[in-house]
Amino acid sequence: MVVLAKPTSVERFPVPKLRRSSAAVRFPGAVPVIDLSSTCAADQLVRACEELGFFKLTNHGVSNELTARLEAEAVRFFSLNNSKKDAVSLGYGRREIGPSGDVGWIEYLLLQVNMRSLPLSSSFRSVLEEYISAMKKLAREVLELIAEGLRIQPRDILSKLLMEEESDLILRLNHYPPCPITQNLTGFGEHTDPQIISILRSNNTSGLQILARDGRWVPVPPDQSSFFINVGDSLQVMTNGRFRSVKHRVLANTTKSRFSMIFFGGPPLKQRIAPLPRLMEEGEQSIYREFTWREYKNTAYKTKLADDRLVLFEKN
Repeated sequence: MVVLAKPTSVERFPVPKLRRSSAAVRFPGAVPVIDLSSTCAADQLVRACEELGFFKLTNHGVSNELTARLEAEAVRFFSLNNSKKDAVSLGYGRREIGPSGDVGWIEYLLLQVNMRSLPLSSSFRSVLEEYISAMKKLAREVLELIAEGLRIQPRDILSKLLMEEESDLILRLNHYPPCPITQNLTGFGEHTDPQIISILRSNNTSGLQILARDGRWVPVPPDQSSFFINVGDSLQVMTNGRFRSVKHRVLANTTKSRFSMIFFGGPPLKQRIAPLPRLMEEGEQSIYREFTWREYKNTAYKTKLADDRLVLFEKN
């Protein structure tokens, strides 16, 4: 989640160093890999959301040709000179991530799904619309399988929040240019995603890391033919903490460009977010107070990336 900032040259930007750990990284098992076509997918999705809040999705039904077309259009856009990119004043930004001082070795294009007025080429618009349609379909399928695995009805109890006309859906295209500095630097600082679900696809350049339960950062090997799914803060609340909204970050690469496409699925701004009664066991107390998505989104804008926003909404 970001607020677009006044553009500033990436090349002149002083980037913060990453925190290092002298301890060896240990992680119990690999990132879960879930075959969406499997008859066990529903139960596997729930287990992955409970144990890590992050997983890789295969056999997802989205063509490699579509993702390759969108990546090609994004590469062409980010290759433009700064003045042409700056013309996309309501969607393009560089280095500044939100209004609270967070910065990264990054430039990005942030698009509201219903945004129609950006000065982009017709071919770019066409593939964006096709890709967004595919992401909405994929998000619906994943969330309905999760509901099935949780044994809750109706099956669209989660997915319908992303399918309404007023649903807050965002597509973010990130470009992390090669960083000339040899030390490990942040491309995008540690954070959780505030929405219900995030769907990530990147090229084959490494950089993504997730925070394991033992506090160590674990690299996620890139796979441009698969999608990676994040549980968002809102889904953590709706499951009363049963699902995890995992912290993640991106490291700058010294030799290769990294491109990523992230679809953020949020509910309508007026939607109230609270633990689902159908998931509460007898006598179980809600960890969180009820809030609207607008209220939580506004809080996300005002806090720093690494802040634990959900603490502000926990019951005393």
